[in-house]
Amino acid sequence: MSCPFCAAEIPGAVLANDHAVAVYDGFPVTPGHSLIIPRRHMASFFEASREERSALLDLLEEMRALLQREHNPDGFNIGINDGAAAGQTVMHLHIHLIPRYAGDTGDPRGGVRWIMPEKAPYWKRR
Repeated sequence: MSCPFCAAEIPGAVLANDHAVAVYDGFPVTPGHSLIIPRRHMASFFEASREERSALLDLLEEMRALLQREHNPDGFNIGINDGAAAGQTVMHLHIHLIPRYAGDTGDPRGGVRWIMPEKAPYWKRR
């Protein structure tokens, strides 16, 4: 199976630098949901060189600014699924930048902790 992110030019690139591209997610969970993808194939964030990590984070910051202008979200979730056990289904590193909007869910507390729903509402276990 070929890697969907290893095309010579990733279709739909919104922003790019020497080491990464930013695209809108094909299956967005909120308006503006984006992916920051390294140009070099690697499955894990921990395989990226220091220079590549810096370029990924630079592009993440640029994409956030663009989303602020275009969508004016109230917050963001930033996530990486690193490994099959963590939910990674495309084995090419990508960073999710998910704009969040007041009222987009009933209670956003816990954010990324909801990957383990029984442990997410930690404030109820005090």
